[in-house]
Amino acid sequence: MPDASGRSLGGAGPRSVAFIGPQGSGKSTLFDALLSAAGAPARRGGARGMGTELRLGHVDHMEDSWALLDCPGSVEFAHDAAAALAVADLAVVVTEAAPGRAAVLGPVFRMLDEQGIPAIVFVNKIDQLDGRVRDTLAALQAQTPRKLVLRQVPIREGEAVTGYVDLVSERAYRYRRGAASERIELPAMMRARESEARAELLEALADHDDALLEKVLEDLTPAPEEIYRPLHSGERSGAVVSVLLGAAEHNNGIHRLWKALRHDVPEPEETAARRGVETKGPPLAQVFRTLHAGHAGRLSWARIWRGAVRDGMQLDGHRIGGIHRFPNGEAQKVPEAAAGEIVALGRLEGVTTGATLGAGAPLAFPAPAAPVHALAVVLEDRKDEVRLSGALQRLAEEDPALTVILDPESGQTVLQGQGELHLRAALDRLAGSSGVRLRTVRPQIPYRETIRQAVTQHARLKRQTGGHGQFADVKLRIEPRERGAGFSFAEEVVGGAVPKRFIPAVGEAAEEATRKGPLGHQVVDVAVTLLDGSFHSVDSSDMAFATATRMAMQEGLAKGEPVLLEPIHAVTVQVPAEYTPNAQRLLTGRRGQILGYAAREGWEGWDTVEALVPAAELQEMIIELRSQTQGLGTYTHRFDHLAEARHR
Repeated sequence: MPDASGRSLGGAGPRSVAFIGPQGSGKSTLFDALLSAAGAPARRGGARGMGTELRLGHVDHMEDSWALLDCPGSVEFAHDAAAALAVADLAVVVTEAAPGRAAVLGPVFRMLDEQGIPAIVFVNKIDQLDGRVRDTLAALQAQTPRKLVLRQVPIREGEAVTGYVDLVSERAYRYRRGAASERIELPAMMRARESEARAELLEALADHDDALLEKVLEDLTPAPEEIYRPLHSGERSGAVVSVLLGAAEHNNGIHRLWKALRHDVPEPEETAARRGVETKGPPLAQVFRTLHAGHAGRLSWARIWRGAVRDGMQLDGHRIGGIHRFPNGEAQKVPEAAAGEIVALGRLEGVTTGATLGAGAPLAFPAPAAPVHALAVVLEDRKDEVRLSGALQRLAEEDPALTVILDPESGQTVLQGQGELHLRAALDRLAGSSGVRLRTVRPQIPYRETIRQAVTQHARLKRQTGGHGQFADVKLRIEPRERGAGFSFAEEVVGGAVPKRFIPAVGEAAEEATRKGPLGHQVVDVAVTLLDGSFHSVDSSDMAFATATRMAMQEGLAKGEPVLLEPIHAVTVQVPAEYTPNAQRLLTGRRGQILGYAAREGWEGWDTVEALVPAAELQEMIIELRSQTQGLGTYTHRFDHLAEARHR
């Protein structure tokens, strides 16, 4: 049945909405309130912890089928939000009413803008508004080129926000705690403000609708359906973003938001077209999350882009072992899923997060940001090594933003991720799923060493053990090379003092001796030259010359003024311009050398700071950077060169 704008509401295809917003915005409370209002109360936090994991809830509301995705608020779980947005029809951006918090939404809006994802802004905690809502709107507008349109204005009684005026219908409502708002007469004190705000709404929408523009220019009052038409089309195209008000904790604004979702969320076919998916053809699905769910086994959350998917059918050679929906937060097995649905597919072994299943080219999927924090895990009981290995593999499958590395040099198992909270959440899951006891330490820094001066070192091996003995005599010159030149070996032996057949053994032993120098680290950037030596026709051998070479190297390196080298990384820090001085102070305080800074390309109001920083100083730097930039600062880094360590 069509509504006033001509859009069919009842029986629309299954649609999905992702809820995104910073920590503290009340996003998860809003998610739960929406499910509750639709008759399917959510289990707060789900089974595996609130705030650090993506949650999925299914609900049928007024003849429509919905999948709601509650994305973690911390920037450290931004990949989960990006994965959810890749399969969602629309994003609800949840923000606090305070204008000073708007800046944290800059990266969120940019992600939406770059991918053309339709959005609605829900200004939560409106009961805590301290100031004017137009100031909040202006602060939010500074974060996106899309036109934000305020669809409601708050009604105040004294300092308290007690209700709102709908600018399209020009109806007033009073909030009721824990219940739907009640309609009231438009307060006389609100008439001027309502008229002003409505004019701004009409002016914004007229830019996208010629018929409405004509009405505005002729100073005629448009009917509500003449406003809804450009509003809905603008929402679905991404040109316009509605801004709604509410307080999820008190169920204020929940029913109004549901109404907006029913009107403004695109149909699955529209989203598929935006993603470049042909609507006709064999079944097509995309996995956006992998989960090992205990007795339920491996579950792959997927959006069905095309066709119907049935339990037991084959997709790209993988047999589906169960299809699950999540009403009330509990897994419910269903025989099939239609196009547009988000479901969990069972037992798709070997199918990675982001994979496209079915005929057609692989669909784009966001890659996680480069790691910025690391911890090494140490088992309390070495008998748990096998269990730990399997658990780490499952953990990495679940979280593409998590990297597990076995460092061959240190022997450490290192977890790399997006921050302290990200890694702690991963470790909690690891302990819960595997039962292994472990502790964490800082990853070892790959220090190196070299020598400052050239030395000439002689060594002789002479052993008589009965029968053939061992004899070898070598004279080596060991000298430093320029940084980054590596190891080299040469020989200047004359007169056959050392037969040619033994010289390769000398070179190999010399290089082997650099694996651990007098300071306990690998020796780099040295040249070794075999100058002279002697041999015995019976007792000399490759082994004897290798042993003598190692003796000479050990003594010579210790005499060559060994010096410790530390890895220096090229670091690119990206922060809002107002925090650039903070970032520069942070870098210099960590022995960094600032190379320069400039405006971040394509990011208005952001800067990029380039620096050289010792690798040891990067440990936990992201924690301090975020604390000084409202959680917005981030960085990338790569190894640049080795330099003499100033201190350890």
